[in-house]
Amino acid sequence: MDCIRLLIFDLDGTLIDSLPDLTDATNLIRGKFGLPQIGIPDVRKLVGQGARNLVERALPGVAEPEVERALEDFLAYNLAHIADKTRPYPGVAETLGELGGLGIPMVVLSNKNVALCREVLAKLGLERHFTDIFGADSFPYRKPSPEPVLAVLNEFGIAARQCVMVGDSVNDIAAGGGAGVWTVGCSYGYGDQSELDAATYRVSEFPGLLQLPFVRKIDE
Repeated sequence: MDCIRLLIFDLDGTLIDSLPDLTDATNLIRGKFGLPQIGIPDVRKLVGQGARNLVERALPGVAEPEVERALEDFLAYNLAHIADKTRPYPGVAETLGELGGLGIPMVVLSNKNVALCREVLAKLGLERHFTDIFGADSFPYRKPSPEPVLAVLNEFGIAARQCVMVGDSVNDIAAGGGAGVWTVGCSYGYGDQSELDAATYRVSEFPGLLQLPFVRKIDE
């Protein structure tokens, strides 16, 4: 393994558990269409491809103009309640602090709009750990396309084999793998375990990153 010079992190399901707030936002828009409320396990199946995809899937049979208005309502509610119930996963803040001591850039690459990414990270006190934050609207394509990862590599002037992508779903593993970077699958997140089969490494808790070979190599 080459010396790692860049760490890329997914956000929801990797750094933070945002499902309770996303569930509230989802049920808000479903209620406006007379649809029954759904639970966290149901919303878990809807996340990963951005807010529009979530809203479309949460409102089956609803026409496009209404989906547009529902998306606006969803995003407005989510922004206003971005961290009511959302919390970092155990050990995230401490682990990011230790990884920050390695002296290499760390960035977030999410399929959530970048304004929401920045807001929730700021509210949770995590924004300071990251050199930059990229969201669904930062690039023309989003994960699982490798294009956002390649764009980040280009921005930092880093070769693929000098980068690690950390995420909890097939979107992250496919995007990282397609870009040629090392990947870490977080099995505690939102994706099914099978979605992480192609990951280079796997961790069952976020602090497990500190035990992976690439961290020990940088530390040496």
